[in-house]
Amino acid sequence: MSEASIKAGEVVARRTMARNALRLLRTAPATAWFGMIVIVSYGVLALFAPLIAPYGESQVMGDAYLPSSTAHWLGTDQLGRDMLTRLIYGARNTIGIALITVLLSFSLGGTLGILSAIFRGWLDQVLGRIVDVFMSIPQLIFALMLLSIVGSSATNIILIIALLDSTRFYRISRSVAMNVVVMDYVEAARLRGENTSWIMFREILPNILPTLVAEFGLRFCFVFLTISALSFLGLGIQPPTADWGSMVRENATLITYGKFTPLLPAGAIALLTVAVNFVVDWFLHKTSGLRDEK
Repeated sequence: MSEASIKAGEVVARRTMARNALRLLRTAPATAWFGMIVIVSYGVLALFAPLIAPYGESQVMGDAYLPSSTAHWLGTDQLGRDMLTRLIYGARNTIGIALITVLLSFSLGGTLGILSAIFRGWLDQVLGRIVDVFMSIPQLIFALMLLSIVGSSATNIILIIALLDSTRFYRISRSVAMNVVVMDYVEAARLRGENTSWIMFREILPNILPTLVAEFGLRFCFVFLTISALSFLGLGIQPPTADWGSMVRENATLITYGKFTPLLPAGAIALLTVAVNFVVDWFLHKTSGLRDEK
């Protein structure tokens, strides 16, 4: 086959994938569209925060707890910083750290889970017992204990939560991979002499990826909420860096005065969590093979 024909085939394949993606999006329900719009909006805020935010992340603009005005649409916080600016930068910091954490835990847990399913034996037993130990301790309490020892920095938060959360990815990847490693095409790959990486990433992973992607979305919500909870307790993202969890803590006393300021970051957390769950539910439904009800 000539190089020109190969390139033409690749172009046709890409166009087919694009058409299938568009067809899939057209059939998405209103809840999934709502979730995708919210996620994209948050992503734009996170990526272009310095261009969108009216002021600097830690810039003090006036007196504390100023009401909403044309200069400060959502008022100011306890130090006189613009709340809208803090919310926009909070999207970048909170979502960015959560996304990096989930990607790291997904890679670590998913790889170890597939390896356990392939080799079984002593490797499966050792990894399984280590995971049992980590999962026997509540994640938030374990994270609080480790962060109080090593210190609350962004790097420590990412590494600790990724390590603890990788146990969940390990369990589900091992479980679904166990049903795939016994298939004929995997055995055929072994008989052809394919190495372990080929079997992992070309034979097993494509067949369990929908389940792992759905789990990725769910774990992102849990990690996102865990980071916000740690910040609320004072051991997460440290000031003056904007973070939605710490913003709730810093302005919590205003609730007693009937002010809505603490509800703004709390609402941002809740909205993103609901949006991700809407998209994950739709994705699970589409990959399950069930037909839509008419």
